[in-house]
Amino acid sequence: YFCDSGGRVVTEMSVARMAEDRFILITAATAQWHDFDWLSAHLPKGLTLTDISAEWSCQILTGPRAREVLAPVAEADLTLPWLSHQEATIAGHPCWLVRVSYAGELGWEIHSRLADTPAIFDAVQAAGAPLGLKPFGMYALDRLRLEKGYRAWKGDLSTDYTVLESGLGRFVKLDKPGGFLGRDALAAEAAAGPKRRFATLVLEDCPRDAPSMAPVSRDGTVVGEVTSCGFGYRVGRLIALAVLRADCAEPGTILSVEIHGQPVTAMVQDDAPLWDPGNARIRA
Repeated sequence: YFCDSGGRVVTEMSVARMAEDRFILITAATAQWHDFDWLSAHLPKGLTLTDISAEWSCQILTGPRAREVLAPVAEADLTLPWLSHQEATIAGHPCWLVRVSYAGELGWEIHSRLADTPAIFDAVQAAGAPLGLKPFGMYALDRLRLEKGYRAWKGDLSTDYTVLESGLGRFVKLDKPGGFLGRDALAAEAAAGPKRRFATLVLEDCPRDAPSMAPVSRDGTVVGEVTSCGFGYRVGRLIALAVLRADCAEPGTILSVEIHGQPVTAMVQDDAPLWDPGNARIRA
């Protein structure tokens, strides 16, 4: 997570170390230019930054049988754990496998050169067809990530909120050698305690999603806002992610979300994800 001087979230990226002095940063497709500009403006002397987005594509293979799908077509070590990465081949074409999943299931990101991507897609699709593999869209992925409480950039994550308010304190190392941009602001916030907290809500008897920035109230007083919302089909519940006044973010708290002028009852959930709280599936 990258902060501004106030400790507010500017963007998020995954960083993979490829060699002692070479790293690859993966960011959201919509954040390409934004993040390149941000990194360029804050790049320490002696480092170079190259945007290779136009040369590569990324496919997501995810689901409980993802390993079975890859096994017959990939030359790779499919036993490597969650958050690992490796160079591999699929149907003879080079690729880079990153074991992460925004869907909260066993899975890999398959990064490949553009010229190799169609053949890799065809090979994976053919291998997975007997196992029920099907393409899925970004709306489906968005609902899956809500069940895991995964934040989305420019929705749940923005400069409206600090890293601590976004519930990401476990990723902050205040004593990191050399410090980092926003460290002093976050240290002061940690000492005082965040005034706002990130929370997962379950909405009851609601026929539609809550729009982004829908107000959240308690006893008639607005205490926060919805940052994203959608129905979780694995858990069978309408889920909203929200940032709330800290004293209203305790699990079990009953709140009201205004959806197109109508109040809807919502309950604050535990910090653990609604789907697979122990991450057993993603680590399988």
